[in-house]
Amino acid sequence: MTQTPTFLNKAALATAAVVTLATAQTALAQQTRNCGPRELVVTRLAEGYGETRQSMGLGANNAVIEVFASDESGTWTILVTSPNGTTCLVASGQAFETLAEALPAKGSDA
Repeated sequence: MTQTPTFLNKAALATAAVVTLATAQTALAQQTRNCGPRELVVTRLAEGYGETRQSMGLGANNAVIEVFASDESGTWTILVTSPNGTTCLVASGQAFETLAEALPAKGSDA
């Protein structure tokens, strides 16, 4: 699927929306051992699910928030990497779609 700059804006908005969730979930993920070295986590997502990074942003406390997904399988995963380098899985699911929706007009109640 072709990605457009509008998708990047949409992805950034979606990433920002999960920052609160991701930050709160980081401690929980660490407790349930859904964490590990970033390189290992990314390799497992690529090899096991065919997922690649679709978007990223900076969250609270300088944590890096990333959305990985597969256009083929439709699986998706949200990762949070803390400044100390620990990467935690905070959410995952199915039916991922790349969207290229136009932003609402300025001043619109969209």
